[in-house]
Amino acid sequence: MAKQEFEFRYGDGRLSTVLETENIIQTLKMKDYPVLENPQARILEAINAPIGCKPFKDLFKAGERVAFIVNDSTRVANSHEFLPVMFNELNTIGIPDENIFIIFALGAHRPMTFEEMAHEVGDEVARRVKLHSGDCHDKSQFTYFGRTSFGTEVYFHNLVAEADHIVATGSVLPHYLAGYGGGRKAMLPGVSYYETIRNNHSMIFHPNSKIGMLHGNPVYDDQIEAVEMCRPTFLVNMVLNEKKQTLKVFAGDYIKAHLEACKFVDEIYVTDIEEKADISIVSAGGYPKDIDVYQLHKTMVNAHSATKPGGIAIILGECRDGSGSKTYEATMEKYKTPCRVEKATREDFQVGAHKAYGVTSLMTDMEYILVSSLEPDLARKLLFTPASSLEEAVEMAFEKKGQNASVMLLPQGSFTVPRIK
Repeated sequence: MAKQEFEFRYGDGRLSTVLETENIIQTLKMKDYPVLENPQARILEAINAPIGCKPFKDLFKAGERVAFIVNDSTRVANSHEFLPVMFNELNTIGIPDENIFIIFALGAHRPMTFEEMAHEVGDEVARRVKLHSGDCHDKSQFTYFGRTSFGTEVYFHNLVAEADHIVATGSVLPHYLAGYGGGRKAMLPGVSYYETIRNNHSMIFHPNSKIGMLHGNPVYDDQIEAVEMCRPTFLVNMVLNEKKQTLKVFAGDYIKAHLEACKFVDEIYVTDIEEKADISIVSAGGYPKDIDVYQLHKTMVNAHSATKPGGIAIILGECRDGSGSKTYEATMEKYKTPCRVEKATREDFQVGAHKAYGVTSLMTDMEYILVSSLEPDLARKLLFTPASSLEEAVEMAFEKKGQNASVMLLPQGSFTVPRIK
């Protein structure tokens, strides 16, 4: 039988293993699409001919204060490409850098250091405007706007509430809970109070709260209702490849431009498969997609779609920041099984605990072997089977499924969404 070496991204490096080619039924990758040449020029074109609203500069007046909501360290949007272009445009109409600031879309993630914030936006931007990192648990930092029909009490960060204009930015990927990332998510959960996020995410149990679905998904519909109470003036969303290169820019109305971005994402990321495999080998795509288990969950969802019930997914995720949530760890420490985690999460929904439910719900009909930097005891507590290397993980999987087991490779696991043809 012929053998071949296969390589996968892991953190800032790579892992490789040798496999029998006859076992491999498919390698899933994003569809080929040219990388954007001269991104700054394309960004300028996009904001001057936006989707669903007036050109960017026509929406602002001299002297106004503008808040830019920008991705945190867990999500790449190539903010350094579009922010200087947009700042320069605002400068030409009489809005100086002193009137522009950035607040990071942390959601329930930890606050960022200045060094982390500067790294995300680039040195030029960090020198030009003030950078802010909020704390979703400090209610005094948030302004109340009202209640949605889903019962969500809507609070957005004071800095956003007090600005004359909000520019929402980010990147778009399929999302396991909210259908797709990007768009309104810059606001909710991005710059929302913890209780606002908690109630919104508590709809995780609804059957329509799933990847690739927006309208009719209560998480999305609730987010739109909330964000309409404090509507962004403009949106810029980027679609990237696994190398963090920009493929396309979507700019304009925060709902309409985002919907167009989602259509493009489906064309690029959704991949047809003929059948599921006994074993899948799945990389999140390296840092920051595998920064922690919290972010690795999205890759696990795609692995689940590629793997037969009773099968095994080998997940390659460095997890340099551990689980990503102490609440997640505490939930697993206390409840230990998927059934008990679900029951506890339904009875008392908390952000972090919902990740315990999301991850363990995937584990009820298949096994996940995790190659990571986590301590083995922590990996086991989170119900993974730990492996010290990719080679060990492959050996374990074939011992359990047999040497003739079929294999699916997902080297871009956080980007490729398997769909039965």
